[in-house]
Amino acid sequence: MSEKLSAAEARRVFLHAQGLARRRPSGRVGVRRFREYLRRQGVLQLDSVNVLARAHYLPLFSRFGAYDHAALDDYLWSSGETFEHWGHQASVMPRSLLPALRHRMAYEEERWSRWLAKQKSERLTPALFAAVERAVHERGPLSAKDLEHLEARGRRRGSWWDWSDTKLALEYLFITGRAAVAARPNFQRLYASPAQVWGEHACLPALERREAQQALFDLALAANGIGTVADLADHFRLKVTDARPLAESAVARGLARWVRVEGWQQRALLHADATDPGRATGAALLSPFDPACWFRDRLLRQFGMDYRIEIYTPAHKRVYGYYSLPFLLGDQMVARVDLKAERKAGELRVLSAWAEESPAPGARPRRRTEVAAALARELRLMAAWLGLSHVVVCPAGTLAPALAREVAAGGES
Repeated sequence: MSEKLSAAEARRVFLHAQGLARRRPSGRVGVRRFREYLRRQGVLQLDSVNVLARAHYLPLFSRFGAYDHAALDDYLWSSGETFEHWGHQASVMPRSLLPALRHRMAYEEERWSRWLAKQKSERLTPALFAAVERAVHERGPLSAKDLEHLEARGRRRGSWWDWSDTKLALEYLFITGRAAVAARPNFQRLYASPAQVWGEHACLPALERREAQQALFDLALAANGIGTVADLADHFRLKVTDARPLAESAVARGLARWVRVEGWQQRALLHADATDPGRATGAALLSPFDPACWFRDRLLRQFGMDYRIEIYTPAHKRVYGYYSLPFLLGDQMVARVDLKAERKAGELRVLSAWAEESPAPGARPRRRTEVAAALARELRLMAAWLGLSHVVVCPAGTLAPALAREVAAGGES
């Protein structure tokens, strides 16, 4: 590739690195695919919203197709290959990254210590925290409910997320690496000692902060293939000011080179092994928490999609819906759909469907009928994966009429 890339070339490089440039591979989706995803991306974001499916289920479906949810959960929390901590927000990561995350645990130790010192609370005492830590190490895995007896009678809820005092103590132990998440039944954290959960990895020495950040940045570079410093920093939530020297180091070591991309104001880093597949043929519905679209500035610059998740927007102010998913077709984000799994009724409900009004930079618009047909296929695949018998399209949105016709023409999923 040349030192200047077209907007389309940059998109294809990015989608190829993300595993989204081609149609889904055939074959069973199991541990090998789960491991492949985490090795490539380094991070799988978690989120509690369950209106459609938990956030960590969707990126694997987008890239590989249907699989057993329980099998993924078993891999993430029981395989001995992963750990949960703060990567890109709350995340599951390969256990080999533990040394690179230790500096964040040390930072949180200092931050929480300062915060607790300011509380001057009669409840949030060193004795309570020590008792919670002792119980976790001696009797874990435990939930916050298992430890409520340690709290003072007549307690009031904590100030963070309405947590109880013992829940707050558990989260302090978790974020500082003094407790680990052993399992997540019904998405509820169970805590145990790091030695019990992480095994020999609990004893691995921490990387020095700069070395750790460089390891995370290098992995982000490989996961994305191309990006500005801000794009790559966001993958593991590094500060852009910290990431600039990390980018220069990657160039100096031959891991990447600087390039210009059509329409981008900032220079981009191109990974040494980045590949332009020449044509993007994939199709996928993407979670708001998917690494392909979680950095909104990049989504706008590369795909022309001005996207914001509207979960926290009052209903009367929402434009596209509570849980709107971008739809990728080829190398463009061509639509977005607000989806809800109505499990009792067996329906995948499309509350609204919107065609993107403008194509991606340097691309030709896709015909609305083509978009609707491809989207209907994806919706039927998703419904079947979620155990829902049919897709229902509500009339809201510019794409809804065409999509409803395609869904009806295709029959039930």
